[in-house]
Order: sequence, then structure tokens, then C-alpha cells
Amino acid sequence: MSLSLEIEHEFVQNSERVKSVELHPTEPWVLLGLYSGTISIWNYRTKKEEKSFKVSECPVRSAKFIVRENWVIAATDDKYIRVYNYDKMEKVVEFEGHKDYIRSLAVHPSLPYVVSASDDHVLKLWNWSENWACAKTFEGHSHYAMQVAFNPTDPATFASASLDSTLKIWSLDSSAPCFTLDGHLKGVNCADYFISNGKEYLLSGSDDYTAKVWDYQSKICVQTFEGHGNNVTSASAHPELPVIITASEDSTVKIWDAVTYRLLNTLNFGLERVWSIAYKKGSSQVAFGCDKGFVIVKLNLEAAK
Repeated sequence: MSLSLEIEHEFVQNSERVKSVELHPTEPWVLLGLYSGTISIWNYRTKKEEKSFKVSECPVRSAKFIVRENWVIAATDDKYIRVYNYDKMEKVVEFEGHKDYIRSLAVHPSLPYVVSASDDHVLKLWNWSENWACAKTFEGHSHYAMQVAFNPTDPATFASASLDSTLKIWSLDSSAPCFTLDGHLKGVNCADYFISNGKEYLLSGSDDYTAKVWDYQSKICVQTFEGHGNNVTSASAHPELPVIITASEDSTVKIWDAVTYRLLNTLNFGLERVWSIAYKKGSSQVAFGCDKGFVIVKLNLEAAK
């Protein structure tokens, strides 16, 4: 069965460069991490900015909701991690997390944990129930650690992407990696997990202009997506739809069939380089953060007649 895809533009907003984008699971909010050093929450129904925090004079490269605490957490190039209560509009904590730029944050789905990834090559586990103590340091990458993602089916493990051209899989109880996936020709910018037909896969995007799908059990690359004309900055498999989405510094987003790996659509929002992708469970919405702003679209998939 082949799929046809319709794209419905819900909200396009010009802004400062958006390095990080995330959708709140229940509120109509999109969280932006801006290169200008601000984090911002926009309501995409009213199309208005609801909340904003000036975090730093340095770029915010990752900002995430910690919904169960009513927090947002942000990581910046000044090496600090900062947490804010978005109801009270108050700073909860700030601390120096790394020795270099912090690229990515991942929030554990149930435990009071955040993992951070940095240009200092290191990943760190932070426990907010113990006053944000660093519970573990994970070492093994030989270049910038660009992104980290928890495994949704086994959140005691997580993946990291690095400019050393590898993905590494880690367990929370060990400082050394469980295994390494090596196949990209240049640095790897992103990692995401997904399930297809009951099998677990990893997705990666690279400065070699490709994205790859990895069989998580056999540790083999089963597909390479080619077609972007510049670095692949972000790659995600949609949790509700059988599509894989890749974003690039070539200013385009490509949407691929997650089963046949066929290219379904190429989008260019006219917002220059695309840095970040976000989705939410139970919704066909996808958000993209770009050089010149952000956009939220709805993906309408149909079986082609």
C-alpha cells in the first residue's frame, strides 16, 4: 500500500533563530530555544507568545518541558543548565553542567532524571530529586556529543549522537557505552528511536547529508536516506504516523514512508536552515524550528487509491 501525504500549515511565525522546538503533551504550547539566549512558549491556537524567559546572553541549544513538575529546562553555550517553573514564572535552579557548550537535553519519562550532551564529549545524568546532583558521567565519544535520546521502550537505556561519526547506546547503570553504531562518513547530529512492525530501530542524521535507519537488535544499518543537499540536523519517526521526517541545513524537510522508505514529500517553509523537529503523541502535528522562525503543520496521510 502506498501513502499520499497532505500538509496543512497551522501556524508560521517569524522569530529569532530557533535551535530547539518542543510541543507540550496536553497544552497548545510550543517551546522554543532561541539562539538569542531566550526560551519562549507560544500558544499555537491563539497564535500568541504566552511566556518568555531571558536565560543567557548565549544561545539556547536545547529546551524541554518537564511536565510533571511544571518546569522548562534549558541548556546554553555558557555551559549552564537552568530550570524555570512556567506557572510561577520563577527560576528553580541554575548550575554549571559541562566544560563546553551544551547541545542537548533528554528528560526521563518517569524517573527524576535528565541527561545532557556537550561539546566536552561527555554525557551527564542529573537527578533533580537529589538537588540536581550529577549521578553519573558517560565517557566514550571522541568529539562533540550533539544529541541524546531515551529509549521509550527501555528508558534505562539511551542513545547519543556525536561528531565522531558514531551513535552510542548507554545504560544508566554504566559509565561505558553498551555498543557503538558506526557507518556515517561524517559527524552525527541526531538520534531517535522508533518501532515499526514490532521491531525497534534507531534513526540518525549526519553531516554526510544522509539519514540512516539502524536495526537495534542486529546493530546493522538497514536504510540510508539520500537527497538532502546539506547537513541533516534532525531526524524523527512520528509516533502516530508511519513516516520518518528529516530536516537539513539545505532549508528543506523531507518526509519518508517508514515502511517502504519511499520519499513522500519535500517541504521548504522559506525560513532558511531547519534545526529541530517536534511531535506529540495522539496528534498528527509536527513543529519545526528554523533560522527565521518556526512552523507547525498537520500531516494528513491517506492510502493512495
